[in-house]
Amino acid sequence: MSPVTGLLLAAGMSRRFGSDKRQHSLPDGTPMALAAARRLHAVCPNSIAIIRPDDDQLATQFREAGLAVVVCPTAAGGMGHSLAAGVAASQQAAGWLIALADMPAIALDSYAAVLQALQAGAPLARTSHAGRPGHPVGFSARFRNDLLALQGDHGGKTIIDAQRALLTLCPVNDPGVLLDIDSPLDATHRLIKGSI
Repeated sequence: MSPVTGLLLAAGMSRRFGSDKRQHSLPDGTPMALAAARRLHAVCPNSIAIIRPDDDQLATQFREAGLAVVVCPTAAGGMGHSLAAGVAASQQAAGWLIALADMPAIALDSYAAVLQALQAGAPLARTSHAGRPGHPVGFSARFRNDLLALQGDHGGKTIIDAQRALLTLCPVNDPGVLLDIDSPLDATHRLIKGSI
């Protein structure tokens, strides 16, 4: 069985953002999705980015950052399709560290905390900050079939909700684990206050 694989879910449609937020420049000029990819890859070198069929520019950026790329033809159906596509492309993995392209402020230590929990045998793991559950989220290989069966826009939340007794929370002092970017205002104000 291969090591834990990082999965960057980057096939969203940015409907609330008003433009392709994945390419939105952060204060340092880096496209948002690329910043998230680099952080995931720094902690989990065996990582895959899941994108839409028309994402040639993004595919190039991710490959240059060291990630493999998987195109999900059914990405418009929701996050569940993208997550299932990433797992299907890495079925021999020991588990999956799931990251989101619109969460570029997560600290490396937060990714590492979830990865280490999986490596230590946790069936499910995720960060928490100030008592609130955050990202990334980790799934061990025992949930392979459940992940492959995902559809729609629920992602792995349905699995976690059904298996709370198996969840290891990894408390971190990192507000970035709660900081998803849904609007340009988030990208300018919340990130500056966060850590980017």
